Amino acid sequence: MKIIKYKESDIEEIVSLFYETIHSVNLKEYTQSELDAWAPRDEKKSKMKSWKESLRQNITYVAKINDKLVGFSDLTQNGHLDRLFVHKDYQGQGIATALVDILESEAKKLKLLEIDTEASITAKTFFEHRGYKVVCAQTVVRKGVKLNNFKMIKEI
Repeated sequence: MKIIKYKESDIEEIVSLFYETIHSVNLKEYTQSELDAWAPRDEKKSKMKSWKESLRQNITYVAKINDKLVGFSDLTQNGHLDRLFVHKDYQGQGIATALVDILESEAKKLKLLEIDTEASITAKTFFEHRGYKVVCAQTVVRKGVKLNNFKMIKEI
């Protein structure tokens, strides 16, 4: 596995991975209607456009195995871990750990004191094992559908 900086040419694979992961891995903790609101397939093109810009502005890394994109994550300049997704066929292989390790290292270089994230029910345990603490449970509304997640913080 290689962890490398994001390039704009990765955007199509990133957005596809996001949709596939949400609609398969997160199916354990969220209903189909929640998943459809979280990752509506009809927004794929607009998401590629908006994410291309935000991923470029953030500190963004991708994980590749044999040139196949198998994960990605990004961190804002002020310490918000925005996205962390691993391909559905590559779960539990240390990819998320490797991505977050490098983002936490980048945060230290920026002299940030903490990282915050909004973790899905699915990702909560992963972040807890890494020392992130739940600040509060949250309910966000997407397309009129309520989704539960957790505001979490880690001091670094």
